[in-house]
Amino acid sequence: MPDSSSTTRSHFNAARLRSHTWDQLKLAASALHEGRGEPSEVEALLKDLQTIELYWAYPGKDTVKRLQQMLKGREYHALTQNTNHVVRNLSSGAFRSDPVALADPFAPPHVLLESETEVSHLNYFETLFVDELSDSEEQALKQKLHSCRDRSDAFIYLPVVVRTVQDALVALLFNHNIQAVVVRYGVPYKSTHHKGILQEFTRAIDDLDLSDRGQANMGPVLARIMRWFRPEVDRYYVTDTPVTDLKDSTLKNFRRIFYRTEDLNELHMTIMRGIQEKYDTPFFTALKEYSKRPMGVFHAMPISRGNSVFKSRWIQDFGEFYGRNLFLAETSATTGGLDSLLQPTGPLKKAQELASRAFGSQHTFFATNGTSTTNKIVVQALVEPGDIVLIDRDCHKSHHYGMVLSGAYPVYLHSYPLPKYSMYGAVPLEHIREQMLRLKKANKLDRVKMLLLTNSTFDGVVYNVERVMEQVLAIKPDIVFLWDEAWWAFAGFSYILRQRTAMHVAAKLARKYKTEEYKAEYAAHIKSLKKGEEPRLPDPAKVRIRTYATQSTHKTLTSFRQGSMIHIWDEDFKRKSEAAFHEAYMTHTSTSANYQILASMDVGRRQVEFEGYELVEKAMELGLLLRRTIRENERLKKWFDIITIADLIPAEHRQSGLEHYYRKDKGWNDIEKAWAEDEFAVDPTKINLYTGKTGIDGDTFKNVYLMDKHAIQINKTSRNSVLFMTNIGTTRGSLAYLTKVLLQIADELEERNAGMEREDKLMHIDKLRDLKRPREVSAAARFLQLPHQLPGPARRARRRHPLGLLPRVQRGALPLRQIGTRARRTPQRPAARLRILRHSLPAGLPRARARPGHQQGDHRLPHRHRCQGDPRLPPRTRPARLHRCGHGAAEDRDGDGGCVYYRKRRMEVAHLRRSDHEQEDQEARPAQGQGGTCEEETRQTLSRKGC
Repeated sequence: MPDSSSTTRSHFNAARLRSHTWDQLKLAASALHEGRGEPSEVEALLKDLQTIELYWAYPGKDTVKRLQQMLKGREYHALTQNTNHVVRNLSSGAFRSDPVALADPFAPPHVLLESETEVSHLNYFETLFVDELSDSEEQALKQKLHSCRDRSDAFIYLPVVVRTVQDALVALLFNHNIQAVVVRYGVPYKSTHHKGILQEFTRAIDDLDLSDRGQANMGPVLARIMRWFRPEVDRYYVTDTPVTDLKDSTLKNFRRIFYRTEDLNELHMTIMRGIQEKYDTPFFTALKEYSKRPMGVFHAMPISRGNSVFKSRWIQDFGEFYGRNLFLAETSATTGGLDSLLQPTGPLKKAQELASRAFGSQHTFFATNGTSTTNKIVVQALVEPGDIVLIDRDCHKSHHYGMVLSGAYPVYLHSYPLPKYSMYGAVPLEHIREQMLRLKKANKLDRVKMLLLTNSTFDGVVYNVERVMEQVLAIKPDIVFLWDEAWWAFAGFSYILRQRTAMHVAAKLARKYKTEEYKAEYAAHIKSLKKGEEPRLPDPAKVRIRTYATQSTHKTLTSFRQGSMIHIWDEDFKRKSEAAFHEAYMTHTSTSANYQILASMDVGRRQVEFEGYELVEKAMELGLLLRRTIRENERLKKWFDIITIADLIPAEHRQSGLEHYYRKDKGWNDIEKAWAEDEFAVDPTKINLYTGKTGIDGDTFKNVYLMDKHAIQINKTSRNSVLFMTNIGTTRGSLAYLTKVLLQIADELEERNAGMEREDKLMHIDKLRDLKRPREVSAAARFLQLPHQLPGPARRARRRHPLGLLPRVQRGALPLRQIGTRARRTPQRPAARLRILRHSLPAGLPRARARPGHQQGDHRLPHRHRCQGDPRLPPRTRPARLHRCGHGAAEDRDGDGGCVYYRKRRMEVAHLRRSDHEQEDQEARPAQGQGGTCEEETRQTLSRKGC
């Protein structure tokens, strides 16, 4: 039984607490009916439910009162039967489309069965009324709204009535069924209901202190807060204030303003119209209507209408598999009610406008070939040849290709390493500022055009987007931000995660920098700076918010494969970028866009507007439950570990000090605080499972143990971990199945170890040590990341570089030309750039054939790409610069004329793939005239060259 006095938050959200409390009541009532339980236990649970159900229309507080009366009258059989019926309806969701159940939660089952043939299934939602009403006035309001219904209505709703602003915020936080709010003028702020059993779920609301705003202003204040909590909810205002006295912000924050509540029919129709507008899917509807029309097909695509499939004697199984509707909706035409993706003017344009509203952008564009293409579109549209782009070195390869196409100069930013797990985290903010200040000192800040970061990373590390944007804008107020949110499309529909999304932050900062309060804050900040200290707040007179986000809709929301979106919040889009953006969009977008993908994104937008809040909350909850299950199960934690927040984020980037999302002594108490304060947070839907204790590497565990044996699919592995992801399609049954599989694997590992011979045990111990041993960052990366530890000559070489730094030498880096004032800025043909890119592919891919200048096992470039240095400069006086192959060093030659970079590269490859290349290294050493291990050879070379 939940303990109201306890400070431990044993459930992730209030919806799960509600479900759990009803389940406990069901068990307690059944035990009481059988003579095994105590009335006091049922009474305590009903008291908790009386508080919880204040914020829900079904079954609601009136239903709880009826159950309390049954308990008081000792009607234990009726109490048990009715409780079971309510719990069954709640768990199945059957009440949502059954008006009989909505009218009477205790309706007998046979009545419900009879009604199924008579009543069409309706879409159910709830409307929140915020007004100081008495109990009798509340009942009168509900009856009048019920009389406003019409049999032709496509939707059905029940009202939830609360008396204070705090109660309204609690309802919005807890109740995912609420789709509209009607606020009455002059409601009070304070509530007395959000304590007790709910106190651990309302801290975000308790932190708000609005007592000084005045009761008359509570309606507009509530609307403004709702834009952060639940922006998808329609807002209506009932007031007596004359139109001339209403503030512009009040008119903007409410969808419509009413002046009397007597005419409830007008209010009812307005609410229904708002829901209908969100429900509309213009392109999907147009596609359905097109498929129903008889057509004479005299254009391309024989598959259109399915004629080439269903009239075939050999491929009819293809048509049977997909169904006829898929082919009826297939066409190459852009008329007849359809639209063109390249130049939309009809339903597709409307669908993109609705997506823009749902995701909080100024403009949204659909793409049917994945986020790899949307990344290239944005980069090519905004970046010109010679511009500098600050780019995460661990970004997706499509960004590197975008650099090639645009002719930009990348300055790579370094993510912090996680050598224990062979991973990288994210780029620290101080490192970004350091690079920008170096460019400013070198008088190159005017050439910096864009900051490009991945949010969230594949492993779930999420930036504090507001902090990054604000402090970067303080250095360059017109910089363009490109946030790669391929794995982050769902975040805009959770009040916890939304605060770290690009569109939410862009809109927030755009409003903030125009206020008088911020201008005063900025003036005070400038006065507080010491001599030579750089500001950390942007100048409101100069700052421009230019933010772009690319999202893989198909990765985390409902969409067919390759469905992606570009979201834009750019104050200079019309003036500076629109024409170039459309050109880049048409360059990379097919004239034959897949209509099924476009329709799926249109429908996916409708889904997240109505139930995104609920589904994302469930996905987060399931991810956190999986973490807790593995960490607390005795059999599982013997073989597996969860890679925690403390493992993924160093302590200096966790200002909250949070190390785990869940602790036995505190429950789920600190997640909101961590997401509000920390520089980095971890996406709760991404669960990294550490397999180092099993002696099984990540790839083997993924393919042999999960996929081949149990048909469990995952995307990513590392040397000693696998990544599980929960999403809006994950069910509790799927979670139970995964837990069962992990327990079965644990039993298999027990049997394996019990049957090992001595030699097998020794090999197994070596494997365990190898998987647990941290993989150090390569020598080249250490050379570049830790300048304070470098010898004197290397530090001087680094200072001599035109940018004050050398490019990161790591796999995935794209070697381009030097960004220097004296560097020749001759254009390079795309073929040449792609050739350079080909030679920077990660190790482990098939190597090219040996050419003149190659030694067996030597990972240098072909002879014609070797670094020959600049013969016009005498030895030992050449400045550190990028060579022909794109790699920089203080001294460009080693003993046999090769590039020092490839000496370091060989050390990294040998370290990571020692068993594969050991024989090759032995054969290569005599030809090089050197002895010792690969690491020793590299150290000798670097020492000889002063590095």
